[in-house]
Amino acid sequence: MKVLLVQSDIKWQSREENLIHIEKLLENSSPSDLIILPEMFTTGFCTSPKGAAEEADSKTLEWMQWMAEKKDAAIAGSVATHENEKYYNRFYFVKPDGAYTTYNKRHLFTFAGEDKEYTGGKERVIVEFMGFRILLQVCYDLRFPVFSRNRKDYDMIIYVANWPIPRIDAWNALLRARAIENVCYVAAVNRVGDDSYVKYNGGTVLLDYLGKDIKAAEFGKEEYIAGDVEIESLNEFRLKFPALNDADQFEITNL
Repeated sequence: MKVLLVQSDIKWQSREENLIHIEKLLENSSPSDLIILPEMFTTGFCTSPKGAAEEADSKTLEWMQWMAEKKDAAIAGSVATHENEKYYNRFYFVKPDGAYTTYNKRHLFTFAGEDKEYTGGKERVIVEFMGFRILLQVCYDLRFPVFSRNRKDYDMIIYVANWPIPRIDAWNALLRARAIENVCYVAAVNRVGDDSYVKYNGGTVLLDYLGKDIKAAEFGKEEYIAGDVEIESLNEFRLKFPALNDADQFEITNL
């Protein structure tokens, strides 16, 4: 499966501009199976969602369905979403036929007040696509390995983020830890540019199950990168080195 990761800048709370910008970035992209966009790719990381969040059946979802059909590829990213009088940082995974799966970000970033306006998700979500079982995660989720622990039920994690420069070393280290400890591929997309609060320099990367780069974006540069992940290679390695069989058994009870 060919994965295309889009390390883009984001105009603050300007959906139309951001969607047009992504279209231009992808205009000459090579064929891929999965396209991944950053966290809140239509607004930037807005902790005050009133006026910025979209309804669940949003124009952005329609755009993702259109783009998925146009590119004949799944497309993924998170959107500030309003539903049933609550706000969610909602990850959409849209398949080429328009069918989609959602995951509401579980771990809200209290340091920036995300928890004051948004409601955290309850469900751990895995989507199946092209023979891969893919765990959906958003930004701050990266710091909480128990929630994302591989129970032999997924093959790749996607992280979409607005992860700022001051904490970028943690991003780089934890992504590799998640790949190694869960014996899985990791596709991680972070934005570049800046908003009213912080600056971002990317760190977008596709990692293999050893935590090694398959493809990495240049820091500070707006670009997309593409790399291949192979389920056969992963399964072969897991047979040779069955670390997941020795993992601790546990249940998460505080959801």
